[in-house]
Amino acid sequence: MNDNVLGFHHITAIAGDPKRNLDFYTSLLGQRLVKKTVNFDDPGTYHLYFGNEIGTPGTILTFFPWPGARKGFNGTGMATEIGYSVPQGSFDFWKDRFKRYNVSFNEVNEKFGERYLPFRDPDGLHLNLIEVANDNRKAWETAEVKADVAAKGFQSVVLTLKKGEPTIEVLTGILGYHLDKQEGNYYRFKTDAIDNANIVDLVIAPDQPAGLNAAGTNHHVAFRVKDDNVLMDYREKVLSKGLNITPKIDRDYFFSLYFREPGGVLFELATDNPGFTKDEPLNELGTHLKLPKQYENARKEIESVLPDLS
Repeated sequence: MNDNVLGFHHITAIAGDPKRNLDFYTSLLGQRLVKKTVNFDDPGTYHLYFGNEIGTPGTILTFFPWPGARKGFNGTGMATEIGYSVPQGSFDFWKDRFKRYNVSFNEVNEKFGERYLPFRDPDGLHLNLIEVANDNRKAWETAEVKADVAAKGFQSVVLTLKKGEPTIEVLTGILGYHLDKQEGNYYRFKTDAIDNANIVDLVIAPDQPAGLNAAGTNHHVAFRVKDDNVLMDYREKVLSKGLNITPKIDRDYFFSLYFREPGGVLFELATDNPGFTKDEPLNELGTHLKLPKQYENARKEIESVLPDLS
């Protein structure tokens, strides 16, 4: 570990029906429900975390599922695609699985020398499975999704922007990324501080309209740092570039800072500590409703309004 940004910590998106969201990511995609909690700002709404066995940073996709939420759409100023790393040779399994469960997907394509399989979750969130030869992360296995095909965590995220330079300055001047490759209006940025979940692709689309951040779109992208000390060092770096950034926020399982980069995408910096076993043993992760301490006295009222996930 070091004092650099270590790729992604988590990515957070918006969904509609929470039971449908839970079933898709656990039963169909084969991820583990790592944490079942609530939105800090809206405790009548779940915050669901999906990842590998222990919720390793770089594997965690989280959702705010609002029943009846309006449908959003991608556009500029947003994170528009999430890429999961899967083993080479697994696409036939996934295409058969998507057909069997009526998942919307497109044909395999290639970008930056990587083969990827685009698909959509039930809310329309844009996802890609990307064949990666040397990803040594241990995937979560289910009865139907075994390690030889399972998604191991994030490979990349795509940001769609009207112009690239201001965002590139944040990626390179603050977060330690460097330009790796370019294909047309796609620019690939990478950090060498870690060997997975470390790629940010920019699509520069000056004529594309802004998106609508609602169900089926990404809310923010969180970058990983080692601990609180590194986190606060990065706060000073962000401030030194003239950008606004929040104070440190305790999210129970990590500490966070939030800032909006100049292209419009909400970025977060999040720590490894204390982790998801803070309030549940490893073998029970995701099996209990965990509430932020300020809401524990209202548990009965909160449980009465949250939708049933069974």
